[in-house]
This record gives sequence, structure tokens and C-alpha cells, in this order.
Amino acid sequence: MKLGVVVLAAGQGTRMRSDRPKVLHELAGRPMVGWVLASLEGLPVADCVVVVGHGADQVAGAVPEGVSTALQAEQRGTGHAAQIGLAALDAACDTVLILCGDTPLVRPELVAQLVAVHTAAGRPATMVTAVLDDAGAYGRVLRSIAGDLDVVVEARDATPEQLEVGEINAGIYVADRVALAAALDGVGTDNAQGEVYLPDALPLMGGPVGIVVSDDPLVVAGVNNRVDLADCEAELQRRLRERLMLDGVTMTDPTAVFVDHDVRIGRDTVIHPGVHLRKGTSIGQECVIGPDCLISAASIGDRCTLVATHVHESAISDDCQLGPFAYLRPGNQMRPGSKVGTYVEMKNTTLGAKAKVPHLSYVGDAEIGEGTNIGAGNITANYDGFRKHRTVIGARVRTGSDCVFVAPVSVGDDAMTAAGSIITHEVPAGALGIARARQSVIDGFTAKAAARAAAAANADNKGNHA
Repeated sequence: MKLGVVVLAAGQGTRMRSDRPKVLHELAGRPMVGWVLASLEGLPVADCVVVVGHGADQVAGAVPEGVSTALQAEQRGTGHAAQIGLAALDAACDTVLILCGDTPLVRPELVAQLVAVHTAAGRPATMVTAVLDDAGAYGRVLRSIAGDLDVVVEARDATPEQLEVGEINAGIYVADRVALAAALDGVGTDNAQGEVYLPDALPLMGGPVGIVVSDDPLVVAGVNNRVDLADCEAELQRRLRERLMLDGVTMTDPTAVFVDHDVRIGRDTVIHPGVHLRKGTSIGQECVIGPDCLISAASIGDRCTLVATHVHESAISDDCQLGPFAYLRPGNQMRPGSKVGTYVEMKNTTLGAKAKVPHLSYVGDAEIGEGTNIGAGNITANYDGFRKHRTVIGARVRTGSDCVFVAPVSVGDDAMTAAGSIITHEVPAGALGIARARQSVIDGFTAKAAARAAAAANADNKGNHA
């Protein structure tokens, strides 16, 4: 057997009320069609074709490398889409697996089971069904007396008696390629939609069609509108959180934690409520994350603590502390044991080992050495209105509160800057940089000012009564 895969993803999805193709709406950081393709994990797939239509270029741009697309320019039903997919599939593929691009909850285990059952039974086709309490708009599976498939009736074409059937067509099939192509050629369009229905090819396959009943009806749930999308998101979140917890992660309130599909977290890390972990994020062991953190495409080392912090596209080493209310924009590197504290914004900066930016500072396009302490209210003035410039602050530096470093500028190792200084030139190693106006004191100023104000008020009153 040489297995080919066809994914049907050409529909517009009008009930989504969106300009975006339905299969590109994201769930846990992955487009819907990406979840369907992920269900092929572990299968010996020789070729895979996604049939596209509405938003074809967008969908083609979203599929992974090695997956090709075929255009269904005119949407004439699932059977017509399958014919286009078969025509584009590698000719060496003698067995074809067909999935729908809007069923993101399908599990790899179910797909593997379907292929295994089909291969062992030697039937011309095998399909997946599920039993629902409310079958709604799904096609109904009608069986023969022997228990094999008799016919699939679409809900809009079914009689009231047929609508009472709870077994539904999941839209997942595996079939002999030659038999399926011949059967599709014999399918007509005598139905409510005037389309070529793929399930109508099953009774024409030349033999009994096998059935695999999914024990989890959610696995075959399709997405037709935003409500369905939210339901699928909730289920995927449940699965992702469960996997992480079984791997040794503590979540004090799992329902208040949101993770994307590729997030990795080490054992004995605790995740508190209000945490969002987005695509490309990895977190080490024994960390405490949250409450109220958003981390996107960032790596967090071991034994780190983050509270009420946003971190984007940055690398945080072991034993670091962030927050509360810290904001790391892209391009930062925090070396081991460093700290970014309350109301600190940082971008494109390297913070040395055990260095600290404790509070109320902006540090951008900078390099800060080991053991340095940045005082409260410091700013690196990195932009001159045309270009960005770097600030280099050495090791073991102590900067005073309310300092501004006008880049490009450097401060040497073991130096200090006085509070309130605007540093525009190099401060050598071991030196003290002071850049502020000399203080003046006027004795008795407030009393004299109050007397002048009172005299002016009296003059105004006399003028008003004159």
C-alpha cells in the first residue's frame, strides 16, 4: 500500500461571517487545516494534497512544506473536490485517505485506527462515523441488515424518519483509489444542493464499506460558525493543558490558563491563572509563572519567576525574575540571575548575569554588564529621530535614579552616575558621571513670594472698589 491524502478545504464558510478562509481561522495558535494535517502524524504518507478554493493563495501559503494544493475553482460539492484531489495526487498512491479541513479535533489515533482497519479488512472503502444525541445538520448513516453501510443521507435530503438516526458521517474516509475514482464518475447531482456528494460514491464502490465508530463524538466535530470555533478551542485547550499536567506541570486553575499547540513546559513548574502561553514558547523546570502573564515566542530557563509580565521573542536564562508589570519587547537576552522589575520596559537589550533593572525604567538597544544595578526612572534615549543607537553600560555599574543615557554612549566597568544626570559622553571605568545643573537656594523665598502675592491681591481689591 502507498498512502495518499486528500484534504478538502475549498469551502468559503459563509456562516463564519469572515473575509478569511474558514480553514485558516486559528485554534491554539494553529490554523484549522493545520490541526487536520497534524492528525497524519505517524502515518506513512507518500503524498498529500489540500484542495483549495476560496482564498486559495492564502490557504496555499499556510500549508507546511511538502504539502501541495489543487484548485477547485468552482465549488460543486465534496465529490467534485475529491476528484480534483485525486487528479493531483501522486499516481503511485493506490490508497487514498480523505479528510475535511474543518474538523480540527480529529485525533491521530483515530486516523491511524481507520487506516489499520481498512488495510486489514481489504474492503474497497472504510469510513468513520459517530453517534450523537443531536445529529443536527450532519449526514445520517443508514446501515444494511448485515450492519454494513447502506447509504449516507445528507440532513437536507433526509426524511423525518431518517433524521431520527443518531449515527452520523464524520467525513473521514480511506479507499482504494481506482475504485473511488470510478465510483465518483457515477455520482449524480440529484439532491437539494445540486452538487456531487462524496458519500454518494460509497454505495458504488463495488463491495461493502467498512465502518469505524469513533468512541469520542467530539473528534469528528466540524466548524461552521464562530460558536463552533469557540467550542473547538475549548476542547483543544483542555487537551493541551491535560498533556502538560500529566507531564509534571502544576496549574492551580487549569481553566484560566491558555496555551498554544507547541508550548513546552518543564516539570515542577507552576502556572497560575491568567497566563497565556503563545506559539513558540518554552519554559524550563521549577518556574513560577503568573498570575497574569503573556509570553509569546520566548524561551524561559529553569527556576524563573514571572508575575504580571509580557514577554515577546526574548531569551530568559535560569534563575531570572520579571515583574510585576514588566514588558519585554522582542530581542532581549537576560543572563542567569538577572532581574527586570516593576514597570520596566525593555527591548533589544542584553542584561548581564545578576544585573538588575528594578523599577520604572525604559532600556532599549542596550548592553548592560554583569552585576550592574540600574536606578529607578532610568532611560536609554536610543532614537535620534532618524536612527537607533546603542547604549553600553559595563559590569558592576551603579546608576543613580532619574538618569538619561543619550545614545550612542558608554559607561565603563565599576562606574557610577549621579541621580538626575543626562549622560551624553563616555563615563570611564571607575568614574562618577555627573551631568546636571548646579542647585541654587534662595533663603526666605516662600515668605517673600507670599507677601508679594498678598500685596498684589490688596491692590486688585482697592481697584475694584474705586
